[in-house]
Amino acid sequence: MATQIVMDHTGDSRHFFDQTDQEGLATAERRFRKLTGQGFTATTRTPSGDLRVVRAFDPTADETLFYPRLVGG
Repeated sequence: MATQIVMDHTGDSRHFFDQTDQEGLATAERRFRKLTGQGFTATTRTPSGDLRVVRAFDPTADETLFYPRLVGG
């Protein structure tokens, strides 16, 4: 089971999907495109445990973390 974790001002929400299910993959890819289109940054974990920014949906990623654009000033 793969997970997409979406961070926002309320905390986080988790969306689970089966990587072998085409419908689940399509839904996950739509969510990826929607969130990154809204300015969220998407990251996946490297084998060493570090986060790596990704610009395209990776259907093999076990975990994708989305966090909102930081606003400062």
